[in-house]
Amino acid sequence: MSKLETPVAGRVLSVTVAVGARVAEGDTIATIESMKMELPVEAERAGTVAQVLIAVGDEVDEGQALLELA
Repeated sequence: MSKLETPVAGRVLSVTVAVGARVAEGDTIATIESMKMELPVEAERAGTVAQVLIAVGDEVDEGQALLELA
């Protein structure tokens, strides 16, 4: 398993995947608002979502795990 991390600190605006979903490299998995800008967070590799570690409205720190891919 590997964890996908947020590149910036901010607030989670959307989560576009759920447990069991298959993602391809480059798919958008979430959108983070940071400094009044929206940043899509993309999957770094293909896999199946094993666990979602965030929810809409959560405040996240740079480098925080967003989800686990199997």
